[in-house]
Amino acid sequence: MKILNFGSLNIDWVYNVDHFVKPGETLSAISVERFCGGKGLNQSVALSKAGASVFHAGGIGSDGVFLKERLEESHVDARFVKELEVPTGNAFIQVDKTGQNCIILFGGANQEITKDYAEEVIKNFERGDILVLQNEISALNEIVDMAYERGMQIVLNPSPMNEKILALDLEKITYFIMNEIEGEAITGNENPEEILDSMIKQYPHSKVILTLGDKGSRYAEGAVRLACGSYEVEVVDTTSAGDTFTGYFISALAEKMEISRALERASKAAALAVSVKGASNSIPLPEQVDSCKLILKK
Repeated sequence: MKILNFGSLNIDWVYNVDHFVKPGETLSAISVERFCGGKGLNQSVALSKAGASVFHAGGIGSDGVFLKERLEESHVDARFVKELEVPTGNAFIQVDKTGQNCIILFGGANQEITKDYAEEVIKNFERGDILVLQNEISALNEIVDMAYERGMQIVLNPSPMNEKILALDLEKITYFIMNEIEGEAITGNENPEEILDSMIKQYPHSKVILTLGDKGSRYAEGAVRLACGSYEVEVVDTTSAGDTFTGYFISALAEKMEISRALERASKAAALAVSVKGASNSIPLPEQVDSCKLILKK
């Protein structure tokens, strides 16, 4: 079984400022840092750190070659990453002195994914292989359709949630990994149990993992319902929590781990990630996850 993550690759520019810039204002930043980013890249790194063998596909410009190198340094197979004649996706992030942030996102090469390129990639995978998708690239419809026709298991993290997700044929999705906001947008329900019930009613052949922050996570498949609490940690930076959970959970699926154990392991990995500042660099290794003695809140 092979895992393909067809996802975004971003250059993240983080500007630490006293306050968010106002209309007409010129503001000096306290500091600026450049990071490797994009939900796609972060989830591929999480998958690899969790012990999975993963291929990454996505677009970069000539200014984003270091993102491909970051994947390779993380033992992700980046042979399908394509350099395009457009700038790499960028995120311009202001972080104020209270820790709040605001973000300007430029899609760049992430929004230049074509059906032909997707077909070149997908043809290398077979029935039963896993495809991981988020919502930061173009051609999602075509990628879902081609992967479904090949019999791949499709894991969708519908983030960021917008009309592009609702335009997909969601009946083709094998696993949804989503939070309450995304669940509400798809089902119209706010209550977690109602979200799960509605998802299973609408997509009876799918499995649903609902993440609830410090309230833990839930799993639904047919009539089966499982719950996992969260782990007690000092929260420093929540940036990589969701991507870490996703990477560890999918890795557990590939290992055919029991779902209850997969939920616990992914939750513990996410807890360790939020206790460290940063994005992909905060994702823990399996030995850290398996050896730590965190307390599980029920």
